[in-house]
Order: sequence, then C-alpha cells, then structure tokens
Amino acid sequence: MMKNDLSVFNEYESEVRSYVRGFPTVFHQAKGYKLWDLDGKEYVDFFSGAGALNYGHNDDNMKEKLLSYIQEDGVTHSLDMATKAKGEFIDAFQNIILKPRNMDYKIMFPGPTGANSVESALKLARKVTGRTNIVSFTNGFHGMTIGALSVTGNKFKRNGAGMPLSNTSVLPYDKFLKESDNSVEYIENFLDNGGSGLDKPAAFIVETVQGEGGLNAASSEWLRSIEKICRERDIKLILDDVQAGVGRTGTFFSFEPAGIKPDFICLSKSIGGNGSPLAITLVAPEYDKFAPGEHNGTFRGNNFAFVTGTEALNYWKDDRLEKNVQEKSERIASFLDDMIKKHPEMKGVRKGRGFMQGIMSPIEDLSDNIAGRCFEHGLIMETAGADDEVFKLFPPITIDDEGLERGLSILQQAIEEVTAESNLVAN
Repeated sequence: MMKNDLSVFNEYESEVRSYVRGFPTVFHQAKGYKLWDLDGKEYVDFFSGAGALNYGHNDDNMKEKLLSYIQEDGVTHSLDMATKAKGEFIDAFQNIILKPRNMDYKIMFPGPTGANSVESALKLARKVTGRTNIVSFTNGFHGMTIGALSVTGNKFKRNGAGMPLSNTSVLPYDKFLKESDNSVEYIENFLDNGGSGLDKPAAFIVETVQGEGGLNAASSEWLRSIEKICRERDIKLILDDVQAGVGRTGTFFSFEPAGIKPDFICLSKSIGGNGSPLAITLVAPEYDKFAPGEHNGTFRGNNFAFVTGTEALNYWKDDRLEKNVQEKSERIASFLDDMIKKHPEMKGVRKGRGFMQGIMSPIEDLSDNIAGRCFEHGLIMETAGADDEVFKLFPPITIDDEGLERGLSILQQAIEEVTAESNLVAN
C-alpha cells in the first residue's frame, strides 16, 4: 500500500516536475472544491487544475454519464471518426453555446491540449493569408510546443525551446507600457510605418485575461480596438480562451462583454467538463481551409471527454451559473481589496477579473511564500507572472458560499502570518 511519501517521485520522476514541489503531498481523492491526501488531510482547491476543473472534481452528473458510457462499452478511442458521443457533443455545443449567441463557427478537434488548439489556429491563419508572421502580446502564454511557445512571452519558458523562435512579433498588451499609454496608437504605428521592421502579420493572438502572464485583464475598449485594427488590415484575430473561457470570467466566452467576433477561438482545459483532455478550435466558416488530415492527432477523438463535456454544457442552458459566478466574483474582488487596504506593506495591486483574480506584490518571494503558507493550512493555490509576483485565486466556478469563505479565510490567515513574519513596513 502506498504511503504519503514523495520518495518514488523524487527518485524516478523527471526533474521537470513542478506542481508536486509546490504541493508536496500525495493526493488520492477529490470531490467538488475539496482534495484529500493519503493521510486524510483535506484541502480547499483554489487551483482547479490550472483551469481544467472549472466545474470542480467528480461532478455527480458527469461521473454518472461517464460510468454509464464505460459500462455499455462505448467507444473510447476513435481518432476523428464519427461516434455517438462526438455527435452529441457537437450538437449540444451548437445549440447551447453558439446559436444562442448568434455565433457561426465550424468546430475543429485538433488534439486534446490547449497548445494543440493554438498550433492549429496559427497554421490555419498562415494558410488562409499566405503570410507567416504572427503578432502576440507581452506576457502572453499560449502553450509549450514550438509554435505556441513562439507566441509566448515568458523568458524562462521560451529558453526551454533550445532554438530560435521565429516568424512572430511582440507588441504591448493593454496597459503594459503604463496606465496612461495608448498602446493601440503604438500598435497602429508599428503596423503602418514602413520603417518599423514589422512584417504584415497573418494574425494577432490574444488572451482577454493573461492567466499565466500575471492576471493582466484587457479592457473591452482595448479588445474592440484590436479587432478593428485586424479588420481594417485583413489580419486574422485568434482569441486564446483556453484558460479564461468556459465560464471562468463570468460568461462562457471571456470576450463576450467586449462584443468582438474572433476569426479563431481556442478552447481546452474545462471544455471536457471533468478534467478529461479535450480541445477544440472554432473556425469562422470562410477560413475552414485545411485539407482532410492536414492537421490531425491520434487522440483528437477523446470520447470520454465528449461524454462529460456534453453533460457540462447543461450548466449553460440557463443563466444561473453565470449569475452565480458574477456575484461571487464581486465577493472575491471585495476580499482582495480589503486585504490590500489592511496590509499596505504588501504594496499589492488587485489583478484579473471573474474567478481568475489575485494580488500582485513587487516584494520578492512574497506571493510564493503566501501560496506556500496557504498549502500548509489546507488551501491549494498557485502564483503567476514572469517573476511569480501574483498569488492567484482559481476556485471552481461551481464552488458554494461555504467553500469560498473557507478558502478566503485560510488565505487571509496566510497573508497575516507571512507579512508579520517578513517584518514588512508600509511606505
């Protein structure tokens, strides 16, 4: 019988492992917003699989549907062949998500990860335009494969490629320069000035909230300006909603409040419902130009994820979950603002929106230390940003009031302890 001992991981697993270092215990069970390790210690989950578990762990309805599917010997693996499970997912996604929002997209299954979705969108944008350059934005994160990494801003992750990352250009995200700077004018000048050295891009790729990049949230006005720039110059717009989508910001798609219409939308993580790997790329019909098999993948037909993903879409048949997320988002924002006010020594700034918010502190290691202390007290959360300067709240969007308050209480305790022990002094 396995014990709560990390020796087997430390001895035999690759050094590339990371989350096990921040959460040094052996987990065994999970339900809703809770996790338990082998010693029976209970943890509140404010991590949600980095956004892959928006609906929490082991949702009863999803589990029931999956167990029933397995019991009836439903097809597990099918590449991109037609299956009942896949057909039901496509039908539900069209009728529950796209049609009520007056959205017209073809659904592409590129492979089961967010990076796969991004890679497919980059390739297709280049194919339909005949251009090679892609514009990404400062602090963006789009995946760890070479194409996705080339449009990622993080220096540490980019260095892992071991080769030059080319055919991309980086422009400033909203408020990257400073609060008062007009980055839209800057971007327009770069695109239109023949001396800028910027090749006309095939596409822009952007996140509405940069999850890994430090919870930077673009304004709706900025997003609409980026869309306008693209439309006026025949540049395709790729919206990476892998982490910010599927309800995490309070609407199913994170860009809904801005009213924009991307040419390509990348979805993964929680689109599979129960943590099962699945990704889709939504493609405007006029750009659905891949030849059969031109972009493929062995595991793009994950029928288990189709089953749970279809069941998850039932949450969106009415607006109850959406309103619940929006209401609790206000509670999270109020709590974080209160912590910043009570602990000015953190020099904190609230970042993000919806159920992806946190506090940025310029004080070295402070966010890491707060996240570490949270784990000691039974709360799982991570940090974000180029220097891990943001501690990041990512609860399941289905969390109840009791779970949310319990997690916030632990976080408050950790903030109070770490700031006191660090002997920080407010300016």
